[in-house]
Amino acid sequence: LRCSCRVGGGVVQAGDSLRLSCAASGRICSSYIMGWFRRAPGKDREFVAAMRWSNTRTMYADSVRGRFTVSKDSAKNTVYLQMNSVKPEDTAVYYCAASIQFTMQTSEYFNWGQGTLVTVSS
Repeated sequence: LRCSCRVGGGVVQAGDSLRLSCAASGRICSSYIMGWFRRAPGKDREFVAAMRWSNTRTMYADSVRGRFTVSKDSAKNTVYLQMNSVKPEDTAVYYCAASIQFTMQTSEYFNWGQGTLVTVSS
């Protein structure tokens, strides 16, 4: 399984929406959890959202709950991060990764995508 984080990054204004996608090159195991993370300039990588592939159970960081939504397209082996009402503090490189644990812990994730930069201007 390889994750490719692509499409959707760029420069947007505060309040705008954009969608990131993460395509898996191999078939996603039904037990996998697909997670989204981000690294803001000068900060550690942090958890954003995750979804269990089999039952679409989701969880979100407090900072994005209610604004971001994670979803999937099983036919395309792709997971999405819909980002609404973005804020300047959402500026970061966004990554996707996989885990076998339904967790927010970065260390439990593997097969990291290369990341995509999202810049939110005020």
